[in-house]
Amino acid sequence: MTAPLQDITVIEVDSYMAAPSAGAILADLGANVIKVEPLTGDPMRGLSRPIKHDELSDEIKGYDFGFDVDNRGKRSIAVALDQPAGADLVRKLVAGADIFMCNLLVKRQEKFGLDPATLLALKPDLVHATLTGYGTTGPDAWRPGYDVTAFFGRSGLYDAQREGDAGVVPMARPAQGDHTTGLAMVASILAALRLAEKSGEGQVVETSLYETAVWTQATDYAVTAIDHAPVRRRARKEMLAITANRFPCGDGKWVVFNMMPDAAFWSRMCQAIEIEELIDDERFVDSRSRYRNMDTLIDLVDAALAKRSRDEWGEIFDKAGLIWGPVLALHEVPQDPHAVELGMFPQIEHDDIGPYRTVNIPMRFATADVKPQGPAPQLGEHTRAILSQAGFDDSAIDAMTAEGVIGTGSNQEK
Repeated sequence: MTAPLQDITVIEVDSYMAAPSAGAILADLGANVIKVEPLTGDPMRGLSRPIKHDELSDEIKGYDFGFDVDNRGKRSIAVALDQPAGADLVRKLVAGADIFMCNLLVKRQEKFGLDPATLLALKPDLVHATLTGYGTTGPDAWRPGYDVTAFFGRSGLYDAQREGDAGVVPMARPAQGDHTTGLAMVASILAALRLAEKSGEGQVVETSLYETAVWTQATDYAVTAIDHAPVRRRARKEMLAITANRFPCGDGKWVVFNMMPDAAFWSRMCQAIEIEELIDDERFVDSRSRYRNMDTLIDLVDAALAKRSRDEWGEIFDKAGLIWGPVLALHEVPQDPHAVELGMFPQIEHDDIGPYRTVNIPMRFATADVKPQGPAPQLGEHTRAILSQAGFDDSAIDAMTAEGVIGTGSNQEK
């Protein structure tokens, strides 16, 4: 089967997680993604949490799986952009590409001659895509942004997720905002690519962590942007409905319900968790009463659910037709039978460390070959091959290496 982007070349000048994750998706979709790194490498190299299990081999324990997931299937070229010859080299590569993608602030794009005006003059039908923390215009366009600051902090997401008004600000897991914004970047690029193909004219697109985070909260902002009122942060005992809440089970594991309107599910829920006597209890006879007495009701439901484990309750909930979900721990998800059936954790073959599992992109095609195309490259692994394909001979490549313009890495593609 043919991959959707099999004939597309992407030049990627970026680092850390957000923009690289978009490049990884494009590579999974079949694009030839060339990652341009500084001679010292993407700063994200070597920063991932190490593998903990002692039974795994030393080779696997030392591998950078966090970097791999955002850079798999790419080719790496190491270039000193701060040298005029290095920036010129990247522009030559862009002239033969379909997409240029970066997370450089506007001033740095202009400094290196990688801004839209310069690159579209070289390649009139180019798609130029930028991912930043706060956008390329506005008073804070200069500000570096990471997902914890731009995506979760400034967008209001951290504040909205606190437990009640006095709750501690939560902390996101690594790269949640980055990967969400990476999806927005991919969508922008694919739409721009379609426009460029139809019109023959280049396209300039951008997204940011800040804007993407606001979009993820669009349901809240649809109201808040009009009335400017603070969002109500509801603790568990302040929720509007007992049938749309989260509960611990007897084994300490949690479940979450989302059954609305609550009147349609109240009796069914009581029967399933064996508290039928509460159905006609005057304290809980209707939605308003249940809300007024939520403190007491939560305690009663907690006590009922404490009698069985999460998995035991799950079978009962399914038979009763309740709308629920287990609150899985991260380490449980790769073993979830449904995740396995969906192919959410496919395998990559690595020449040195052997096979390992990675995380699939959230896209499946019936008649296209969409999958991880291989592991992440070593720093500068493909420098020589990429430049040879671009028309540079060995003497020119050796000269640029000696001058510190490029790095050729220790494992060159022949």
